Amino acid sequence: MSVEINNESGIAVEEDRLQRLAAFVLESMHVHPDAELGVVMVDEAAIEQLHVQWMDEPGPTDVLSFPMDELRPGTPEAPAPAGILGDIVICPQVALVQAEAAGHDLLQEMSVLLTHGMLHVLGFDHATPDEEAEMFGLQRDLLLSFAMRERSR
Repeated sequence: MSVEINNESGIAVEEDRLQRLAAFVLESMHVHPDAELGVVMVDEAAIEQLHVQWMDEPGPTDVLSFPMDELRPGTPEAPAPAGILGDIVICPQVALVQAEAAGHDLLQEMSVLLTHGMLHVLGFDHATPDEEAEMFGLQRDLLLSFAMRERSR
């Protein structure tokens, strides 16, 4: 799987761990090994501009997802086809504020945002209570499974 991470934010993040997380999520969701995903970390001004342009909402946000080929999760027997999943844009400055408010570190918050964005490019949403329960439950399960895998490394 091709996951390209580009940090333009000016804040240091553990890109190698985020790279491993992205690969883990794609593998867990049975996405084709040739699928492509872009992850860009930007500052508050850049994400605010994207937030206004694409969501018509003012102010900076934490994560935005831009799906491309509308790939959906596969199964072990039938993985999703190859293609371009899309791009995820994350703002570490906003993530840092959220991490402090939640009482955990930046890497943990960035991991939540990356997983959340990846689920969006795979077609998940949280517009209804049922969708929210499914998406956030899956997000929690993926993060816990990844953390267990990382501990055993």
